[in-house]
Amino acid sequence: MTNALNAPTTGVGQLFGRVLKLGSLLILAIAVVAGLIGWLVSGSVGLVSALIGAAMALVFATLTALSVWLGGKLSFGAFFGIVLGGWLVKVVLFLILVISLKGADFIDGKVLFFTLVASVLGSLAIDSLVFLKARLPIGEN
Repeated sequence: MTNALNAPTTGVGQLFGRVLKLGSLLILAIAVVAGLIGWLVSGSVGLVSALIGAAMALVFATLTALSVWLGGKLSFGAFFGIVLGGWLVKVVLFLILVISLKGADFIDGKVLFFTLVASVLGSLAIDSLVFLKARLPIGEN
């Protein structure tokens, strides 16, 4: 029996589907654990902060996977344009969110920060493992 990380990948669509599925499951698990820890540390403010951090990480991880998937269907130059454009959108969105949430009464900055860090590191680990174990035929678009 193979698990989702060890299952062979036969197409690019399956690869990105697996990245999105496993990344979403990981961020959900982080949301539950960080929400519990946040609740224990600062009550409902900590819970809300953990859930906001996990939601932000899910949106950013999904945007990354979708921009790489979409860019992979285009020419080499368009690929970099899509990926760079996606990165710029994420930076602007992140700055807007941080400025909007700064000083909000319903945010515990430490809980939000550590939830984001755990989610980003976990997503990077999932992406790396899935791509390292992928078996894609040469020349597939």
